[in-house]
Amino acid sequence: MEPKRVFDFIDQQKENYGGLNVCFANKENGNWITYSTEKISELLDQLGSGLLRYGLKKGDKIAIVSDNRPEWNFIDLACAQIGVTVVPIYPTITPDDYIFIFNHAEIKVAFIETKALSNKINKIKDQLPLLEQVYTFNQIDGEIHWSSLVDVTISEQESINQIKDEISEDDLYTIVYTSGTTGNPKGVMLSHKNVVSDAIAAAETLPVTRGNAKALSFLPLSHVYERTSVYSYICGGVSVYYAENVAKVAENLKEVQPDVFCTVPRLLEKVYDTIVSKGMETKGLKRAIFFWALNLGLKYNPREKMGLWFNIQHAIADKLVFKKWREALGGNIKNMNVGAAALQPRLIRSFWAAGIKVCEGYGMSETAPVVCVNRVNPEDMMVGTVGLPLNGVELKIASDGEILIKGPNVMLGYFKQPDLTAKTIKEGWLHSGDIGELVDGKFLKITDRKKELFKTSAGKYISPQFLENKLKESFFIEQVAVVGNHQKFPAALIVPNYDALEKWCEENHIFDTAPQNIIQNPEVLKKFKREVMQANKDFARYEQVQKFKLLENEWTIDTGEVTPTLKPKRKIINEKYKHLIDEIYT
Repeated sequence: MEPKRVFDFIDQQKENYGGLNVCFANKENGNWITYSTEKISELLDQLGSGLLRYGLKKGDKIAIVSDNRPEWNFIDLACAQIGVTVVPIYPTITPDDYIFIFNHAEIKVAFIETKALSNKINKIKDQLPLLEQVYTFNQIDGEIHWSSLVDVTISEQESINQIKDEISEDDLYTIVYTSGTTGNPKGVMLSHKNVVSDAIAAAETLPVTRGNAKALSFLPLSHVYERTSVYSYICGGVSVYYAENVAKVAENLKEVQPDVFCTVPRLLEKVYDTIVSKGMETKGLKRAIFFWALNLGLKYNPREKMGLWFNIQHAIADKLVFKKWREALGGNIKNMNVGAAALQPRLIRSFWAAGIKVCEGYGMSETAPVVCVNRVNPEDMMVGTVGLPLNGVELKIASDGEILIKGPNVMLGYFKQPDLTAKTIKEGWLHSGDIGELVDGKFLKITDRKKELFKTSAGKYISPQFLENKLKESFFIEQVAVVGNHQKFPAALIVPNYDALEKWCEENHIFDTAPQNIIQNPEVLKKFKREVMQANKDFARYEQVQKFKLLENEWTIDTGEVTPTLKPKRKIINEKYKHLIDEIYT
């Protein structure tokens, strides 16, 4: 069958693969709890009956505020079956953002996970006049558990079937609020067709045996990237295992041994840095072999024949070094898709050399979200690009270089913002706000982030993300934000990789490694000046970072400097570190 609505994926999995013994799985009290396709199908009807009994109807809005777990999808799919619109919300956003989204989206019912979230919602409840009821996924004293909605009698089965039949692929499925790097979040309205078409096209790129493969999910379901990916897994007959949390991803990879998973550049950078850090801990011949293999990997190009001598060296490196990388990822990985921000080409080369096919892609919440992705076939991937468009998606480059997108995945519009919708979608083409070009007429290359460009006082445009990506190639730079709007030159705020820096200090007989002191040490500052100068070599003089400041603390979602997909919130960073920026330019 060809799914038309998101909930059709469950029926498709039953029809195409006879159902899976494990459709979803998560870990509770040290054990993996699994849910078969058949069990989920029954549960969705029972839950849909309970939601109807509560009084929800087509067009109502509910919120899910939770980390990843099967219950997230149960609510999502059960609501979709009865025409209720789901609004996913990150658990880590500020109270002001909660108030804005709940009221703007007209949320009637919320499903939340923890006691901490319950407390957070209760503190602002008097500012949420439309919120009628809160259900929880965890058992919490004084709160109503979500399972109370599961009606085992399914007394509304006939009503559910009738409502399902009346739901069109063009009906509103979800409203996804953007991360809000500037101003209030925008509500992206996505139809069933938007998400279903994108999930089906994404499933076509999965290099797995359908009906007999596993995925590990750990990016937030609140972001449409992971949410659509999960439905592409269901479409492709792939069992979805939810990681316990980000801190336990490495452990869960070894347990689950997945075939595929999605990640973001920031997390992949951390994996790479961990690998390099372990290599640095070795001594003598082992250390020499490790860094020889690492440097060999940096030369790897999947699209080129590397020659006999390289292939001999590569076989040795694989046996001695690279196979350990694969084992650390579970030993079975066939594809790792990376999106949400630009990925350093050196990481792509290194992981491909190790037999781990990292495929960078590009998308937006407004496109449900995937637009392009590199494939696992060497002829269908190109390092330095974000790949080929998905089937059904069209691209063209406007006269000013802006990337324009057309396809069944393009959003319905922005909720309650028709003027902004009209500015963004013109004659069926979504104006992405990004600048790019088509290499060989088909591979999309992002050349500038139009939304993030700033201009120096000399009138030169600077693309901070590309500078930041180059700076992060340094093993000693953990996070970085390039600043300099209307200033004479670009500068950088740098969060050091403190693990690497402490080891360097030990080797150089610097013993006071407290972060507040180490960032002021003259020898450390000289070291970082060399790292910045190395990165500058790839840029024109006017683009180069002239000065920098080292920061004591890492940027996190909780402290507000990064979005839930770990992109820098430039406005907040500029405000929080205004005193340091002022020091740079005085």
